[in-house]
Amino acid sequence: MASHHYDLPDLPTKVDIFDTILRDGSQQEGLSLTVEDKIRVAEQLDHLGVAYIEGGWPGANPKDTEFFRRFRHELDLTMSTLVAFGSTRRAGGDTESDEVLRTLIEADTEVVCIVAKSWDRHVDVALRTSLDEAVAMVADSVEFLTRNDKRVFLDAEHFFDGYRHNPEFALRVLSAAEQAGAECLVLCDTNGGSLPGDITHTVTKVRESITSTGFGIHCHNDAGVAVANSLAAVAAGVTQVQGCINGYGERAGNTDLSAAIPDLSLKLNIRTIPAERLEMLTPVAHHIAELVNLSPAPQQPYVGSSVFAHKGGLHASAVARAKDLYEHVDPSLVGNGTRVVVSEVAGRSTLAMKAIELGIELDGSLLGGIVEELKRLEHAGYHFEVADGSLELLLRKATGWQPDFFQVESFRVITDHVGDEIGAVTTEATVKVHVGDARLVATAEGNGPVNALDAALRQCMGSHFPALEHIRLTDYRVRVLDTGLGTGAITRVLIDSDNGERSWTTIGVSENIIEASWQALYDSIVYGFLHTPTGV
Repeated sequence: MASHHYDLPDLPTKVDIFDTILRDGSQQEGLSLTVEDKIRVAEQLDHLGVAYIEGGWPGANPKDTEFFRRFRHELDLTMSTLVAFGSTRRAGGDTESDEVLRTLIEADTEVVCIVAKSWDRHVDVALRTSLDEAVAMVADSVEFLTRNDKRVFLDAEHFFDGYRHNPEFALRVLSAAEQAGAECLVLCDTNGGSLPGDITHTVTKVRESITSTGFGIHCHNDAGVAVANSLAAVAAGVTQVQGCINGYGERAGNTDLSAAIPDLSLKLNIRTIPAERLEMLTPVAHHIAELVNLSPAPQQPYVGSSVFAHKGGLHASAVARAKDLYEHVDPSLVGNGTRVVVSEVAGRSTLAMKAIELGIELDGSLLGGIVEELKRLEHAGYHFEVADGSLELLLRKATGWQPDFFQVESFRVITDHVGDEIGAVTTEATVKVHVGDARLVATAEGNGPVNALDAALRQCMGSHFPALEHIRLTDYRVRVLDTGLGTGAITRVLIDSDNGERSWTTIGVSENIIEASWQALYDSIVYGFLHTPTGV
């Protein structure tokens, strides 16, 4: 799939990627990183090959201070340059005694990035000083840092709002930093309210006035166009793009570098990260999501698990013939892959592709019957799109395969409420199964019906199936269908499991929540026996 080429005379050949997860991204609600987390995230960003990693604000909090103390000994960066973040000197102060500037020097990074007010309203309301003093704060701070052998980037905070309100002052701030030796002037859409046309116009005008230094762009996504704004800035001549892998950040987040990097590399043919590392984008994005303890967004462009998934029958059959009919790039270029999702809207081609993906030899004559069975089950409340484990078992059974690991004779669950205290409940499950000629019976207690049934099964069969030691239930979810029926409604149960090498989801549906749970649990164990390396 070819790159897109546009007649843009100022389009640079190379753009530096600046990731700020460890500073700006960490300001996202619900995201909190330990020092160990920050080190591991930085390792992943270096593995991907971004040019700059903003490590935080040394001296602002104990965590960031410790990170900068430890990075020299614990971070072996081979591709990326670590950046310390701070601010200009205080209003009315001097650089030599300024604590923030001192901690930037002591952070011992080659590059520092300092933030300055470029919107006169912020100078009046927040800094409560004169415009001349605000400009002097920038000039003095940049000069002090460069004199101390630092490469300096200036974050011109609220630049686009400031330029709209008072372009003369906004340009004075940039010019002061340029003349004092700043290497890059980063134009920040801090409130995230600008649109691509605003960005193009402003960057173009600024570059006509300031010509001897490089420019960067730092966008927030409050208007939903942070990536588009960053691309517009690059098209206008900017050569550094700031943001976060996965788009983390305060409010609506920062520019999502997981989208901006491939847009620049694959669509505009601009060098960003090393070309051979572009295929690491999806695994790195997912690894970082795991490190920050936030689930990856399935619909996230390029790296989401659903963005190259095909559910509709017409789409899937077309992709079977030529992927580019419904895929704008080859997913493997960014480390992702094509996936076929099976549901009630699936056709024969979808099922055939899914069977090939799972390594199941499926006779074409069976496809029509399987499609009808899928539609019947999904009408009853099953949702195989999110239950890959149960779907595989369904397709295998359509070929005539039947699981013969064990046969269930019966199961029973008893819940006793003991005493008057809330939570004074005990649950006991008894399971009777046949393994070969042996009839096995076990009773176990648990902290609920599913836990008790799982414990009883393991107690019953553990000596016969070593694989059970590796199969773990990791999540249990219940959804009530047809809520208007109240306690008589159908329930859908999903169970997530893994065996250390792969994970899978199984499903059960019934008016009885314990029966639905048993269906999902049974499928989970059977699937685990099929795919656990130690065998059974």
